[in-house]
Amino acid sequence: MSIKELIMATLLVACVPTAQAVVVAPDAPASAAISEAAAPEEESAAVTEEEFEEFDEEAFIASLNFQTGKVVLGDNLATLNLPDHLVFLNGEDAERLLVEAWGNPPDAGLPLGMVLPAGISPLADESWAVTIEYEASGYVSDEDAEDIDYSEMLEDLKEEAATDNQWRAENGYEPVELLGWAAQPHYDAQGKKLHWAKELKFGDSDTNTLNYNIRVLGRKGVLVLNFIANMDQLPEIQSNLPSVLAMTDFNQGHRYAEFDPDLDEVAAYGIGALIAGKLATKAGLFATLALLLKKFWIVPLLLIGWLGKRLFGKKQAETPVAAAEPVAEPLAAEAVQPPASTVLDLNKADEKA
Repeated sequence: MSIKELIMATLLVACVPTAQAVVVAPDAPASAAISEAAAPEEESAAVTEEEFEEFDEEAFIASLNFQTGKVVLGDNLATLNLPDHLVFLNGEDAERLLVEAWGNPPDAGLPLGMVLPAGISPLADESWAVTIEYEASGYVSDEDAEDIDYSEMLEDLKEEAATDNQWRAENGYEPVELLGWAAQPHYDAQGKKLHWAKELKFGDSDTNTLNYNIRVLGRKGVLVLNFIANMDQLPEIQSNLPSVLAMTDFNQGHRYAEFDPDLDEVAAYGIGALIAGKLATKAGLFATLALLLKKFWIVPLLLIGWLGKRLFGKKQAETPVAAAEPVAEPLAAEAVQPPASTVLDLNKADEKA
């Protein structure tokens, strides 16, 4: 399913409640409601087409500034030496792609940037990305790296995810289930680079999400690189992992070996806590599809059937449709603090209560 079809589907769903909502007197026959609801308003359809045309794929891609070669991050914090098969977007373009095209909620601050495969549209099904952020959390000691039991850690993470999902359900978020390691954690003691992967399931999505993480340890903090991809892209991500690891290094003055215990702050956690950080909230285009469709409180049955055929390409047996139950109108949006998604969030006060 292309991004254009996804946007059209979303707009169609959004316009249905206003275009076809009918108020029927208690004593009016049911046929009157059916007849009235069957006549959509042409004006609403015209508005939908106009809104749809506002998102121009080619114009959006053309507005992004893809960089190649050597890229300096932040205030001379680190450098990416991009190979020919990878390109870079700065923080503003990366946030636009995440929010406007992939449907993620905006973050309080911009990322340092994003790395993508060259020659592939970020709106294409086969696209993937690596977001880059920096956490100025202090010098992270790697003394515990060889003593971690990753099987035990995985069980603890699953329990934590179940607790977080209770809060997500109460606040209207899709649940996030941790299914297991997609790649067990590995620490390169010489390069001071840590990487691991989790397999996640967002809501009712039929496609699991790959959460592949890289942490590059520095003198005063950690570079955070997160792959955004689907599980079926794991082989491709693993083939690109060596390039992403090799291209990323801190600049002079920020390197791990330059740590000065008399001047620099030491983080309150080690390697284990980096891995045990909360589950990622960015899911990319595919994992957010189910969430997009559930944002609206009425979904036409015909549209569901159309989406099913477009997404899965399989004809399913017809089943009787039960009468729709009344659905409460959504409450006005409130500012809600989502579950922690980074290591820094682990040190913040719990705001779920």
